[in-house]
Amino acid sequence: MKRIYSLILGGSLLALATAGCKNYLDEQLLGNYSDGTFYQTQAQAILAINAAYTPLTFSSDRNRLWVFGDVASDDAAKGGDPGDQADIGLIDDFQIFPSNGPVESQWGELYEGVYRCNQILARVPAISMDANVKNRILGEARFLRAMYYFYLVNIYGPVPLLLEPKNADQLQITQSPVQTIYEQAIEPDLQEAIKNLPATYTGSDVGRATKGAATALLAKAYLYQQKWQQAATTAAQVQPIGNYSLLPVFSQNFSQAFKNNAEAIFSVQHLAGQVPFTGNRLNQWFAPRAGENGYFFNAPTTSFVNEFEKTSAGVVDPRLDYTVGRAGRLWVNGEPFDPSWSSTGYLTKKHEQPLSEIPASTKGDGNLNYVAIRYADVLLWQAEALNELGRSAEALPLLNQVRKRARESYLNDAALSTPGSGTAVATVPTGLLPDVTTTVQSSLRDAIRHERRVELGQEFHRFFDLMRWGKAYAEAALRDKTNFKYDTNRFFPIPQSERDTNKALKF
Repeated sequence: MKRIYSLILGGSLLALATAGCKNYLDEQLLGNYSDGTFYQTQAQAILAINAAYTPLTFSSDRNRLWVFGDVASDDAAKGGDPGDQADIGLIDDFQIFPSNGPVESQWGELYEGVYRCNQILARVPAISMDANVKNRILGEARFLRAMYYFYLVNIYGPVPLLLEPKNADQLQITQSPVQTIYEQAIEPDLQEAIKNLPATYTGSDVGRATKGAATALLAKAYLYQQKWQQAATTAAQVQPIGNYSLLPVFSQNFSQAFKNNAEAIFSVQHLAGQVPFTGNRLNQWFAPRAGENGYFFNAPTTSFVNEFEKTSAGVVDPRLDYTVGRAGRLWVNGEPFDPSWSSTGYLTKKHEQPLSEIPASTKGDGNLNYVAIRYADVLLWQAEALNELGRSAEALPLLNQVRKRARESYLNDAALSTPGSGTAVATVPTGLLPDVTTTVQSSLRDAIRHERRVELGQEFHRFFDLMRWGKAYAEAALRDKTNFKYDTNRFFPIPQSERDTNKALKF
């Protein structure tokens, strides 16, 4: 396990990353090797695919997926000190220019990932090596390239499409339509990856992309294009591939003790205490300053907190306190939460570790993986697709699986018991998260969208959900962000550095 973490995240193993403002579509060297001399052996092919995962990690501050997925949405505010990371605040306020820092850095990370995958797909087939390992590496590269392009089209919209390495003089490339990128890159890459990837891994290879991960991402791609039948059919194929299941307690998904569990279909791997650095910096970005050396960004909003259901007796959906630090409840270290730690009165908990695991002195070197795709998400994709097909009765059991796990945390988590008893309660509180029964399509659509928000909140999905649900829904949800206009802000601008370099871009 330690080996795959280190190989996937260790930038010194294959120094593909570059710094500064530049055209990220144009990279010529692989560390100390030229393109023509590196891809010679199976060991080098493995190093190359390991490095292709790195742009997904939160081991550097350049991956700002949380800014686009959460801060731009109604679930979180920038947080932090008022003057700190001003460009994130501009995204929160939808005063976004092409020179915005996260807009620049996210583009660079994602296209760096595309570049690495293109090199692998072009060079590895010629290497004399074990055929099974070769096919697996090519499957991983296709999965990763599809994921990078999925993020690119959902953040930036139409972008340049590159499916092979190109020289610097070949990089004047205009944007391709979003639909073209789905149909010429994302879908075929995932279909091919499904053929070549194993269902599971053992030992040091745990953490790599699997057949189930590729199938799930393909279902998500279909869903985002409103290809409802393909989305429903593909999502239904995911569970048997890896025998995925919901964990008994919701919060176990965000615990380092349950990494790479039965619900985690694809996780971005992190490991603390490594040289080179491989830890999760979100542990510091989202933590309070007081006693933890944190920056308290990505602060949940009151709107998000109010989305969680309560019983008539005032018992709240347990996912709220698994997700959010708030007044009257304990923080991850066991002390009472102080709302003054945050500009909104709340902090996110899903990416936080207690000081007993990661002390304040190394707060930015967290152990937690980022779970990019988990089984609860797949269930809700399938439910959504079936409902849009008019098969609402078939969607209900899928939605209700997610709600059942949430309410039955009371049966499985001693932390929800009467203080001091040390055991889980024997029954679920009366009226808590009852099964949804409506088969009216519009009502069930609202219920599924609500469930996505509370189940997946603070996992960097919300803004993308709002955008794919259309103008009316997005503008209603973001009505407090007075600068937001769907037609203008559906996608973020292509970075200024790319505009300056690639004169073929059209605006």
